[in-house]
Amino acid sequence: MTAYHWLLFFHLIGAFCFFAGAAIAGTLQIGAMRRERPSEILTLLRLTRVGVLVVVVGALMTVAFGSALASNVGYGFKPAWIQASYGLWLASVVLGGIGGRTARHARYRAEELAAAGDLPDDGLNALVRHRPSLILSYVSSILLVAIVVLMVWRPT
Repeated sequence: MTAYHWLLFFHLIGAFCFFAGAAIAGTLQIGAMRRERPSEILTLLRLTRVGVLVVVVGALMTVAFGSALASNVGYGFKPAWIQASYGLWLASVVLGGIGGRTARHARYRAEELAAAGDLPDDGLNALVRHRPSLILSYVSSILLVAIVVLMVWRPT
């Protein structure tokens, strides 16, 4: 196998991790929205950290191996589709990070409530269902799809 094949392999593994981590975190977040007891919400939100870790690993792999791959094939950073992909990648990471902050605060609140009797709480439910944060996370996922479209289509 050539360097190109190895770079492509790890770039694709990174992309898979990026998507899989987002899917894990998103699915667990939706599961938390359907729960009432703080202990159940806490369990699901704690598990989202696994998804976030997979997203971080995937994000770093895609940008590192994607950059090396672009250099290896002679594209560099000049093509507009590569520049757009970097911009979308950055926007996706930033929006996903901002969107996930409320879930982290909900996890902290769920810990407090679970330790204090595990009774349902409207404030916790509001944090878990915080619409602006959910929208940011959804937009982040849509940007990931746009990156894949650019990578496959590669408009000139």
